[in-house]
Amino acid sequence: MVAASDKSQRSKVSNVLAQASAAGLKGLDFVVSEAGKYNIKLIISLVNNFKDLGGKVQYVQWARHAGVKIKNPDDFYTNAVVRGYYRNHVKKVLTRVNTITKIAYKDDPIIMAWQLMNEPRSAPQYAKSLHKWIEEMAAYVKSIDNKHLLSIGMEGFYGEETPDRKQYNPGNYTSGTEFVKNHLVKEIDFATMHVYPDRWLSTKIETERRRFLQRWIDIHFKDSMTIVKKPLVLAEFGRVIVGNNVKYRDSFMNEVYSYIYAFAKISRGGMAGSLVWQLMSEDIDVEK
Repeated sequence: MVAASDKSQRSKVSNVLAQASAAGLKGLDFVVSEAGKYNIKLIISLVNNFKDLGGKVQYVQWARHAGVKIKNPDDFYTNAVVRGYYRNHVKKVLTRVNTITKIAYKDDPIIMAWQLMNEPRSAPQYAKSLHKWIEEMAAYVKSIDNKHLLSIGMEGFYGEETPDRKQYNPGNYTSGTEFVKNHLVKEIDFATMHVYPDRWLSTKIETERRRFLQRWIDIHFKDSMTIVKKPLVLAEFGRVIVGNNVKYRDSFMNEVYSYIYAFAKISRGGMAGSLVWQLMSEDIDVEK
């Protein structure tokens, strides 16, 4: 930050970022290479909405350090400089040749799909800006790589474009996203939703959470099949274990899988899959 405040020193900041990026991408090279050994298909997210591992906040900070006037993190979706940073990152990743496999990422069959952002959100007044960002960046990704599938990375919240659907949201969640409208962007290949009843409905009893779970999956499946007309993936679901009691977690997961299998059967692929978040080694503190 100190160096960035001095225009004559800003090249040092750029050099550091370039080195950090190179180190991170070499780590990604290894992950992709290892996945290939075991034929594990990957969905790679291109940025995080949250500050974990940098996220969109980091892009905004870089722009501020470069002298760009930015009001808040949601300007990530509107500011030309920040959008340029993101596009540069996308191009660098997609055109990168893996140092281990020697395969360009945009040509690597072990990658199933790209994700524009993990759980994109914004303040309600930025909803239209977020949608325009999705349109712009989806088209940009496809202009470089039209071989891989592309998703947004959404949790599935409904907004003002579908007021009759807001009743299905957990509590007062709005987040600036529009499940139906956003997924109608032509470059987006499949829809996603997430579900965390114990976190989203932390004050509710278990029966209410289960009722929400059923309604949440059901309405997204119906909208994906009849309006969006694209496959649906439950891209994240999980439950916190309290102590060593796995009773509620196992019951929850069994119920989720029963819905997924049932919808997959009647839709013949319309319900395209589910992903648990997350599997960890026993010696890792999941809360960190």
